[in-house]
Amino acid sequence: MKHAILGAGSIGGLIGPETLPNYPADLSLERPSGTLTARAKAVAALTEPSDVLWIATKTYQLENALEAIKTPPAHVVPLLNGVDHVAVLRARFGKEHVIPATIAVEAEKPAAGHFIQRSPVVRLNVAASGEPLLGAIIGKLGDLGFKCQFIANEQTLLWGKLCFLGPFALATSASGWNVGEILTNAEWKQKLSSLVAEASAVANASGAEIDAAQILSVFESSPPAMRSSMQKDLAAGRKLEIDAIGGPIVRGGKHFGIDVSTTEEVIATIRAKAAV
Repeated sequence: MKHAILGAGSIGGLIGPETLPNYPADLSLERPSGTLTARAKAVAALTEPSDVLWIATKTYQLENALEAIKTPPAHVVPLLNGVDHVAVLRARFGKEHVIPATIAVEAEKPAAGHFIQRSPVVRLNVAASGEPLLGAIIGKLGDLGFKCQFIANEQTLLWGKLCFLGPFALATSASGWNVGEILTNAEWKQKLSSLVAEASAVANASGAEIDAAQILSVFESSPPAMRSSMQKDLAAGRKLEIDAIGGPIVRGGKHFGIDVSTTEEVIATIRAKAAV
């Protein structure tokens, strides 16, 4: 199959035409297990047919990024944060052509074509509807050490990541601390627990099956130095994905009548820090 990737940052990071003349032909990925290299062709627009288009932009870049798709792909696999983008993509490409997926990894792009995997594990979850098409390539990623899984319930797939990512990104960004520092501070550890409880409650009301205690146990076993992308973006003065990551929890709370006051409080703290 022919694969194309829209966005080539650490996970997101849209490539604009102005970057193409200097974009390297060979990509390199530094992983804990060693460095991988691969040849790739960078283009300003997708004009040729492709079997699978993996979308890896930031959520706020999606609308503009889609303008680069001149020839619709046969299938689209979005790896964006949040949950709202799936409906947007299905409205454009058709429900049967969009296969939701999530990826969890701490990664960075220090230079064009150069990527670093900071976390020891990459977790890639894909909707079970995509197994007939993607089973072989998911198997190859598994051989590279990815932890891959096909999930039948799409709400569980999407909210399963958001119930971890939302509290993680919001708590680290608002506090300025890494996971280990948060877990050793009584006040912030309680806030993290409340963030997970609120996100999980909204997720389950939305049709997902999320265990808040299991999410908290993942934090306990995470590398203490782990920091979120939002935290790094905030420190660097870059645009934040607050609406994509925190928005569904706040909007869901209002829709279902669920108390999400801790989420709202922490988002307000981040917005205040971003405005300074």
